[in-house]
Amino acid sequence: MSAYNFGPNHPMSPKRLDLTAGLARELGILALPQVSVLEAYVASDDELASVHTRDYVAAVRRVGEDPSLSDPARGLGTEDDPVFAGMHEAGARLAGGSLRAAESLISGATPRAVNFGGGMHHAFADKASGFCIYNDTALAIQKLLDSGVSKVAYIDIDAHHGDGTEKIFWNDPRVLTISLHETGISLFPGTGFANDIGGPGAAGSAVNVALPAGTSDAGWLRAFHAVVPQLVEAFGPDVIVSQHGCDSHRDDELTHLNTSVDGQREAALSIAALADKVCGGRWIATGGGGYNIVSVVPRVWSHLMAIVAGRPVPLRTAVPETWRTYVAEKYGMVAPLLMGEDADTWWRSWEVGYNPSDALDRTVMATRKVVFPLYGLDPWFD
Repeated sequence: MSAYNFGPNHPMSPKRLDLTAGLARELGILALPQVSVLEAYVASDDELASVHTRDYVAAVRRVGEDPSLSDPARGLGTEDDPVFAGMHEAGARLAGGSLRAAESLISGATPRAVNFGGGMHHAFADKASGFCIYNDTALAIQKLLDSGVSKVAYIDIDAHHGDGTEKIFWNDPRVLTISLHETGISLFPGTGFANDIGGPGAAGSAVNVALPAGTSDAGWLRAFHAVVPQLVEAFGPDVIVSQHGCDSHRDDELTHLNTSVDGQREAALSIAALADKVCGGRWIATGGGGYNIVSVVPRVWSHLMAIVAGRPVPLRTAVPETWRTYVAEKYGMVAPLLMGEDADTWWRSWEVGYNPSDALDRTVMATRKVVFPLYGLDPWFD
């Protein structure tokens, strides 16, 4: 998976995958008796064509075979998505990881799965965007639908709007996409506002909560719990697919949100509980953005894997010394001492009251007012 590499100066460093896998291994998560580790495979062109155009797949293959070429019209060879040798195979392998996760749920081999190398939510049907070549989240969702799953809820908590996945299912009432992200006024891709609610054949199938820059754990979790559980329960999916980009962290240099490792762990726990309540625990979780590769990404995604496995790692757990030594020796960086940050993750329930003078509450209410009535919910009280 580390072949997905845009170059040494690109924010999407494959080191974050190496460090995440290493930390999860040292914490014993991958050795839990209920956990199976399966190899991701290179998705076939036919599989990719379930959500991508064949012309686009051919273009990715072409520039990956000859990196002197570029195709900016398809987003290939841009500053965000520079061309590199083997681009097709690398992107298709990340996609294959999420397809394998979907296969595991379809076959009944497992009720839950994680592909922390996935979460490439900016890729469109015919264009690369925002570090994303093939949209593995959309591919997994489509595979579930093609297998007979009637409805899928997609929950995206990356700091950036999950625009590619939303667009692919824009007019499909079988898929509910919910994106909780920093407002497009201050962050790429500049989209995902409250009135973006899906196509004419699927009004309410797209839900967007555009958070003000600077939103911290309290506001982020308040917004999540004011929108996500109510709509997912009303929609009644058979499976939840989630994207856990951890670039909303306060130390991430590409965004302007202010969450903690602790807050992101809390969100993962909430999605786990929602999956248990609504769809018998059936849940596929993916990674996504996240550019603080030592202190944030490995901890957040190790927590995610442990939660999916049903064995959450306590926040006061010591980071294994073997992993800290590896980080120092291989990357020359200082790793954190604990799996948490002693952050205050208390959040105020929406039912306690709504403050119209608060920017966070205004954006939450904007989303609730436009979407909740479509599900028979009251935007003020539900």
